[in-house]
Parts: sequence; structure tokens; C-alpha cells
Amino acid sequence: MPDFSLTDTQREMVETARSFGKKVLEPAEIELDRIADPDAVFRDERYWEALSGCFRLGFHKMSMAESYGGLGLDPSTTGPVWEELARYGAGFAATLLPAAIVPQLVCILCPQNRELVERFVLPFCQDQTGRTISAWGSSEPDVGSDGSNYYDVNVRHRTRAVLRRGRYVLSGTKSNFVSNAGIAHVYLVFACVDPSRGLRGSGAFVVPADAPGVCREKALDKIGLRVLNQAAVHFEDVEVPEEYMIFPPGDDYPFLHNAIITVGNVGVGYLAVGLMRAAFEQALAYAKVRVQWGKPICEHQLVARKLFDAFVAIESARALLWKASWLAAAGFPGDLKTSLAAKVYATEQAVRHTAEMVQVLAGYGISREYPLEKYARDAKLLPIMDGTNETLLVKAAAQF
Repeated sequence: MPDFSLTDTQREMVETARSFGKKVLEPAEIELDRIADPDAVFRDERYWEALSGCFRLGFHKMSMAESYGGLGLDPSTTGPVWEELARYGAGFAATLLPAAIVPQLVCILCPQNRELVERFVLPFCQDQTGRTISAWGSSEPDVGSDGSNYYDVNVRHRTRAVLRRGRYVLSGTKSNFVSNAGIAHVYLVFACVDPSRGLRGSGAFVVPADAPGVCREKALDKIGLRVLNQAAVHFEDVEVPEEYMIFPPGDDYPFLHNAIITVGNVGVGYLAVGLMRAAFEQALAYAKVRVQWGKPICEHQLVARKLFDAFVAIESARALLWKASWLAAAGFPGDLKTSLAAKVYATEQAVRHTAEMVQVLAGYGISREYPLEKYARDAKLLPIMDGTNETLLVKAAAQF
């Protein structure tokens, strides 16, 4: 049977995340969430102070190999840390999850490419400012759920990459939902090289954010996770060296796409557990001191049931996520259907139980005097993140 006790390293990382989350992330995120202009969030000193704190503590490079300057932690260790960060700053945690995608894939797919390693991997691991952050763009205005339709050759990325004199020229648009798009230092871009092969005709490209022709739109104005920058990105005849294509088009394209989905959705699941914990812990503390009908409301059966159901959801979602992380630690990238099952379950439970915890506080639950309404708004985004749950459910079921 698996051992559910944390190692000394894991306990140390979780305690560090908890202390930093309470002191820095939680107050910063609550204040930034209240800023009306979404772009103003990412001009605010409080945002960059908190994000740079995450980098100084190494949360951005937890899974990067030590040989590159990372912490070399496996998924079974990073998972509990993501949960703890999400408990206090879900938006910041959601920012950090894709932050390392370019350095990670460069190390996995083309470690022999010294230019990419020296330009994007080593500076990322050394950074303490939060400015060397990655984003990845797959979805487009007309390619959302279709991004997993690898079989219909009529479905393809409209962002094109054409080879001209040893350089690829990219043109097209990635949709509003590119996480970190407005603040990224570098992008991983899926672009069509061979239209006749549908999505299998796409390659994966490293595109510096400061390359001529890269244009970012305003940050998306969302109901929740307002500390996570999401925006559209346009590429207008953007040139990159030929060797910046780190994964070529071909029949292996679904493997790369599914590997990113397998890893990414586990992270989203941990965001959900962190948010459920935040809502549950606040509602429980309130229910112990709020007296109605002569006793604390936690002693009333209907309230006790809401609290108990939330506790069960947190524990069961975490257990499923830990299994997904254990499978990923046993062999990259893990098991697709288990990862998707964990994400779908955790995020659906988060939407339900954050709303139920609002109900425990009743009128106070919808007041910004308490951050409970924020947790419910944040949770609502998770069943859509990294693929809608409906699409992911079908994708996972196809693995049976």
C-alpha cells in the first residue's frame, strides 16, 4: 500500500508554502482581486512583489532538474505544495503552473540545443523577479475543444508556420485564454506547418515575447482568478530560427499535446482542492462561533452536513490527485485518464462546495468582508481551465 505520510522534504516545502501563503500571497491576492481594471492588476507593485517572492523561494522551478538550477522535485512532492499555494493564493498558483512550460520542454525534448538552454532554461532557474515566465498557446478562436480532434484533417491550427531561408515565420492568433499571455517572457506556440495533416501537421515553437510582430491584447476581464493573467496573443510574421521548433509535426503530435494535458490538469485539480480547503476552513471557523437557536450553527444538522460533505470532497479529491501524481512520478507524463478524472472530480466538487460554504455564512458569505465569495468565483473557472470538463470526460473515457 502507498505511504501517505510526507517526507521531511515534503513537510518542509509545504510549511514554507503555508507560511509564505499566509503572510504574502493571501493579502496580496485579496487586494488585487478588488481592482476593477484587469490590466491594472499586472502593473501593481503588490503583484510583482508577491510573484518575485514565489521565485525567490523556488516555487517556479520545483520540477526543473537540479543540473539546470532547479529543485528536482517529483510530482508527489510538488502536488501538496501546489495545494498549499492555492489555499492562500489560487491566482498566483495558477500563474506558476504554466510558468515553466518552455524551460521544461526544452530540457525534455532538446537538451542538446545550447542556445535555447542558455537563453530560456538557465535564466529561468536563476530568476528571482518573476519576469522570465512562460505561456503556452494552443487554443484559438476557432479551435477550442477541437484541439483534441487529431483525426479530422479539416481541423487544424489557423496559426501558420512557414519555413523561409532557415527561419520559421509565424502568423495567427491564439485565443483570450492563454494563461500568462500578457506578462510572458516567452511562448510555446502550436502552429500549423502542414495543413494537409490537420492537427498532426502542427509543430511546437519557442517564441520570445519581444520578437517583432508579437502583439498581446488586454487582460481578460473575468469573474474569478483575476490575479491570473489571461489574454489573446497575435503573431504577425514573427520570425524564429528553425531550431526553435522543438517538436515537429507528425503522428507523435497527440503524444505531446496529451502529455501537457496530463500534467496540467493535475495542477488544476490541486488548485481546486486548495480553494475548497480555504472555503471549508473559513466556514468551519465561523460556524463554531456563530450562535443561533441557542447553540453554534455547526451543531445544527443541516450545517454539519454541509461541512462534512466538504471535508469528504477535499479528502477524496486529494487522494485521487495523489494517485495521479504518483503515476506521474513513476513515469512521465503519468496516466491521462487518471489525471483527467482527478481534475474533473476535484473542480466539480470545488464549484459545489465553495458555494455551499458561502451558504454557511449566509448574508456574510456574499459580502466582501469575507473572502468566501472570492473562493466561489475562483472555483467557477476551474471546470473550464485546461479544457472544459465535458471535453476532458469524453477524452478520458476514450482511454478505457
